[in-house]
Amino acid sequence: MAKESITYFWGARSLLINIGNRTSRQMRFLFVLEFVFTIGLATVFFIKALPFKFNLMNWVAGLGACALYFLATRRFLLRMFYSECILLDEQCIAFVKKTIFSRQIRRYDWRLLGPLHYEGQVLKSGHPLKGKTFDYFGFETNDQLIQTLHKEGNLFFDTPQGRLYFASGVYSWDAEEMVQMMKMYMGTSLQLGPEWEQMLQAHEMDDAQ
Repeated sequence: MAKESITYFWGARSLLINIGNRTSRQMRFLFVLEFVFTIGLATVFFIKALPFKFNLMNWVAGLGACALYFLATRRFLLRMFYSECILLDEQCIAFVKKTIFSRQIRRYDWRLLGPLHYEGQVLKSGHPLKGKTFDYFGFETNDQLIQTLHKEGNLFFDTPQGRLYFASGVYSWDAEEMVQMMKMYMGTSLQLGPEWEQMLQAHEMDDAQ
């Protein structure tokens, strides 16, 4: 399942940025492995608990197995099926996160937001063993997976209440495009952290090569 493209919808007085689900294939594979392992473990507990009859320990083990089934399934569905979007209007910015079970909306006045920062998956050179047939330990893959382990998001605003994270799984090149679109709408109201200048310079040098 490939990543969805980030799409932009311009309204008369609003901008909707649909980030979608940016979970990589490697991470989805890990989620599947974790789900299968947990379900297998729960099944072992459930089989050991049979027959229930009037044995209290068997009932406890059986209920524990059912709890594992529920938690593993819920965790798997939450991770695999979610989407994220940002809505900008004349007064506030709203961060919307949808899962298979819920919809969370966080709204903030622009005046309450400090600089926008990037803290996530930067554009980097590949591992020395990338593409080599003898990369038996998957060093390049591990490097990529480590970069994707950002649960809250790869971008954040500084606010009086702390950091406001969003844009989970967004790489630096997609983040730059998002920021350009946001700046077209917000103008000088959007403040950027110092890392953006360094990122842009690095990418311009890569494009020139």
